[in-house]
Amino acid sequence: MQEYQRAFIQLAMHRDVLRFGLFTLKSGRKSPYFFNAGLFQDGLALSALGKCYAETIRRSGIDYDVIFGPAYKGIPIASATAIQLHDQFHVNKPWCFNRKEAKDHGEGGNLVGAPLQDKRVLIIDDVITAGTAIREVLEILQAQGATAAGIIVALDRQERGATGELSAIQEIVQQHHIPVVSIIKLDHIVEFLRERGGHQELVNSMGQYRAKYGAKDLADWGSKV
Repeated sequence: MQEYQRAFIQLAMHRDVLRFGLFTLKSGRKSPYFFNAGLFQDGLALSALGKCYAETIRRSGIDYDVIFGPAYKGIPIASATAIQLHDQFHVNKPWCFNRKEAKDHGEGGNLVGAPLQDKRVLIIDDVITAGTAIREVLEILQAQGATAAGIIVALDRQERGATGELSAIQEIVQQHHIPVVSIIKLDHIVEFLRERGGHQELVNSMGQYRAKYGAKDLADWGSKV
């Protein structure tokens, strides 16, 4: 695990973005942790968050022309990332976001920011849960004559979807043949807890959750706890 990943986990825990306990997810599963990126809600947190995304993009090696932030959570994340790419790495990239409802006056349309036609677009979002929002973005890009270069998310839960053996991220990669890169994965959270010590009960519960719901290619993870 890299230092920027540790810094991200510390930030997420400090801001209660990452919490531990017993949470009922939309899927009905009982999870020992919960992640809510909407709680990165001030300038300091967004600045730090943008740095983590920028570092992840730099390390990913993905070649792209425009950053895209899906409405709504992706909008501040994408803007913070664009700022930190410039400030940290002197990379100046345009960015764009969509409206949920198309504007029928002024410039009109459902997109704000840089044009997308004929561009390679890097999608920035918080998490991929069912993949529905990402598929909507891919439809927008197709309609604009753009190509999806890749997707960057904060967290890969590394668990399979409601049906099938693949995670939502694995399904996106398999179906659309585009890379999906996360700042951290569930494995990193568990590693972080182990490093800090005194969290064996929580580590065990995370292992049990992964053994039950883990994506197919990670089925042996529970045996390593």
